[in-house]
Amino acid sequence: MQAHFIAIALGFVLDRLIGDPSNWPHPVRWIGTFISKLTAVLNKGRARVLKGAGMLFITLFLVTAIAIAITGIAYQLHIVFGIITEAILIVIGLAQKSLRDAALEVYEPLKAGDMDAARTKLSYIVGRDTERLKEPGIARGAIETVSENTSDGVTAPLFWAFLFGAPGLWMYKAVNTLDSMIGYKDERYRDFGKFSALADDVLNFIPARITGLLILLTSRNESGLPLRKRLSGWSKDARRHPSPNSGFLEAATAWQLGIKLGGKSTYRGTVSERPEIGPGQKPLNGEHIKSAIEQMHAASFAFWIIFTIIGVIFYAIA
Repeated sequence: MQAHFIAIALGFVLDRLIGDPSNWPHPVRWIGTFISKLTAVLNKGRARVLKGAGMLFITLFLVTAIAIAITGIAYQLHIVFGIITEAILIVIGLAQKSLRDAALEVYEPLKAGDMDAARTKLSYIVGRDTERLKEPGIARGAIETVSENTSDGVTAPLFWAFLFGAPGLWMYKAVNTLDSMIGYKDERYRDFGKFSALADDVLNFIPARITGLLILLTSRNESGLPLRKRLSGWSKDARRHPSPNSGFLEAATAWQLGIKLGGKSTYRGTVSERPEIGPGQKPLNGEHIKSAIEQMHAASFAFWIIFTIIGVIFYAIA
């Protein structure tokens, strides 16, 4: 158990400082390739809901079994080797630095007034059309991405790592990758990706709510509103979001910064209208991207500290 906490601590700190070297092979890409090939075979004909459930089970079993085997063998060889191996698996499963860097790549040209470059960089991290966006729209896209992925890319993987070690983290990453690839409600994936989308909602349910609360409690209050009002607004707005989990992140960010998120977006020429959330006291601008990054760091650090303390207390009692 102590080795487990040390591995998580190493993984968390290393991800914050150095992240994933871009030239390293990444397991998420391997998982994605596997999903793509299996989707091509299964997502056709009848019983697509059941086939999608089967794909979820197969992917979860393989990814988790491989992670268990790697960590188990490493710890059998030597506890230090086991800690290092598990820490590496945790580092490559978290996304603090990569998320920060992706957001800053939008922020820097936006700050310099290079709108075309900012739009292009934003298009790498969002699915919406970016060609006609002005500064508020560019900032909103980057902020929503950072906010949502504070849970998806950092605290939710940490949550499952605390419960089940690196295998738990990679169980979550398998589900999250499935959801990002086939968890759509369009005609092609509505049935086939149904169970993957549901599994992702379930695994994110607790981490998303804790992370949203931590954003409000640990990051800088730029709205000027009292905590009670921010908590009330967060709770109401989170439930207006179409996602059962993302709303708790985006609403927290909006109320903490005093801005509005949501509203109109265009996807491949089709307009999508989402409820606006947040008090909207301040107009959106590029500086709010940096504030969202600060929120991600503050909430993630608090999440890690809190669950480390809980784990140590549980270990001491047991």
